[in-house]
Amino acid sequence: MQKNIWLLVILLFSFSGRLIAQNFKKNRPTTQERIINVDFGQAAGKLNTMFNECVGAGRANEGLRADWQQQLAYVKKECGFRYIRMHGLLTDDMAVYTEDNKGNPQYNYMYVDALFDFLHSIGIKPFVELGFMPGRLASGSATIFWWKGNVTPPKDYDKWAALVKNLTAHFTERYGADEVKTWYFEVWNEPNLSPGFWTGTQEDYFKLYKYAAQAVKSVNKAYRVGGPGTAGAAWEPEMIEYCHKNNVPIDFISTHAYGVGQGFLDEYGQGGTVLDKNPMSVSKEVIQSRKEIKESAMPNLELHYTEWSSSYTPADAIHDSYHSAAYVLQKLKQVGNAANSMSYWVFTDIFEEPGPRYTPFHGGFGMLNTQGINKPVFYSYQFLNRLGNIELVNKDAASWICKDSSGNIQGLVWDYTYTLPDSTNNQQYYNRDLPSKPKEKLKINITNVPDGNYALEVYKVGYRDNDAYSTYLSIGKPSQLSKQQVEQIKRQNDGSPFSKEIITIKDGRAFSKALDLRENDVFFLNMIKL
Repeated sequence: MQKNIWLLVILLFSFSGRLIAQNFKKNRPTTQERIINVDFGQAAGKLNTMFNECVGAGRANEGLRADWQQQLAYVKKECGFRYIRMHGLLTDDMAVYTEDNKGNPQYNYMYVDALFDFLHSIGIKPFVELGFMPGRLASGSATIFWWKGNVTPPKDYDKWAALVKNLTAHFTERYGADEVKTWYFEVWNEPNLSPGFWTGTQEDYFKLYKYAAQAVKSVNKAYRVGGPGTAGAAWEPEMIEYCHKNNVPIDFISTHAYGVGQGFLDEYGQGGTVLDKNPMSVSKEVIQSRKEIKESAMPNLELHYTEWSSSYTPADAIHDSYHSAAYVLQKLKQVGNAANSMSYWVFTDIFEEPGPRYTPFHGGFGMLNTQGINKPVFYSYQFLNRLGNIELVNKDAASWICKDSSGNIQGLVWDYTYTLPDSTNNQQYYNRDLPSKPKEKLKINITNVPDGNYALEVYKVGYRDNDAYSTYLSIGKPSQLSKQQVEQIKRQNDGSPFSKEIITIKDGRAFSKALDLRENDVFFLNMIKL
């Protein structure tokens, strides 16, 4: 009897142990594996570099500042942008237009020349935005922003056309027709946001566009002009139909998109904007825009998204967060070939739409903060610019694997995970320390790599890796940074390689690299053939 009792006890313990083990195995976190397989010999074609075709800046007058110019030269060198677009070229602080006491136009381009000469000196071209209205030419007094850009129609459309023609002729005389042929002229900014950026109607905007476009073309028919520069991909079919029916020249469609699902323009971060949870936010609008052009009477027009970002608010902490680095890459990859350019808004926090800012990190749009500290999103564009010009066939949706003519190999891989909790806005969430969670084991395999020795450099952006905002939080989030603190943040987030090693490829063996990928990590691999 006693023997049977002990046997029963042993069986119960054994059964319980198996249940505990099974439950532990069932409930313990499992690490997913993500494998990227590419063949060095299978090229998909030339890499599409629409991602650094153009970048945004706040307003033209800020471009006369020494620190703005220093930062642009740096961003141009590291990220390779070819064009820059900004507001306020014709606003009164650029002193472009006035009238004498008889109402005769007086033109002056000294400030514009100083700015454009600088752009020319560093090899970046203007994506010329024609706006806002000079005060003496304006039909009203309505303005936008701290710097008071006038947003009313012209009091005289012939004088508006004469200004555009004179300015275009001046550019031609100063820089030469062959150079100006490579520029773009965009008429106005977001006229569909009325009364914000335009107090007139859609019909008034089309009239403004017609006079401006004909003025540009009257100087040289080969110059490129377009619009409507709308918010939210609006007015595109209407714009094309208007130009087609009225024989008005147009070379490209321009519009804007931001990744906000709800909220409103919140200049000081006192309200709330919410990052769109839709995995195709921004990119779906770009793809739709291309579709509308293809189905129109002018199917070959270029498409330029002359503003885009995660949020349209210049006080949104997501702009400072490491999450933005992966977000930007995800959207650019999704867009594919749909756009001719995607102009990130903007390159620097030297940006005064709401007025000068009072803290070093305030959720500003920039890739760099006011003191020139690299934000995580800067590194996304730097990594993109370091990709070779030949893209390899790759089925992975969140990476580029490339090579160049010297046999070097580059890999840009990321994870984008939406982590914003429900009922929480960006300003409440992204302005705090946000440790990332483990996501998956990443393995990159590249077959048919030519034999030889390679220097492998691995770079990383993620939580506390080239993550200036987390460093800023760790030193107490001071409202002002000392010179030493700026140097410390820059030093700790300077983009140095995460790891370096020499590897040897021989006997036809594949290259393989394993990495631990956390949520919203970005890795850049650079294999330099020795």
